[in-house]
Amino acid sequence: MEERFDLVDLDGNVVGSALRSEVHGNPDLIHRAVHVFVVNAAGELFLQKRSHTKDVQPGKWDTSVGGHVDAGESPGEAAIRETREELGIEAAEPVELYELIWRSDIETELIRSYKLLHEGPFVLHPDEIEEGRFWSLDDIEASMGQGVFTPNFEWEWRKSRPALGM
Repeated sequence: MEERFDLVDLDGNVVGSALRSEVHGNPDLIHRAVHVFVVNAAGELFLQKRSHTKDVQPGKWDTSVGGHVDAGESPGEAAIRETREELGIEAAEPVELYELIWRSDIETELIRSYKLLHEGPFVLHPDEIEEGRFWSLDDIEASMGQGVFTPNFEWEWRKSRPALGM
């Protein structure tokens, strides 16, 4: 059964709902998403390599955790659920960082981003994630603009570094 998402205005007020296939093809349909940046004590950022079966940016490295907010779900609930589903982390309490709008040719997302301190180990969701590892800041910066990361990650990375304390 196809996922249904709440449609929101730029302030996050629910104004309707639509199916996943509708929002991933119409940038006029703003929907909510969450990102969780998982950082270890060494100051490295865990990134996931998106599965080649994903419909958006397959095979690219991306934020530690990313997912849509289901209809009727709060962003905080979605962040906890997605962290559990994608990385196998139970009882995570990510800290809210900020909210921003991501626009592309295929979609518009109102993203709420979070930070979580965690060392692993992780249980990667095989349908979502091909592989994952911690990256140093130098490794991330050296790979920017090289086609390694999703455009969304590269854009958000510039905005998130100060909030992450990196």
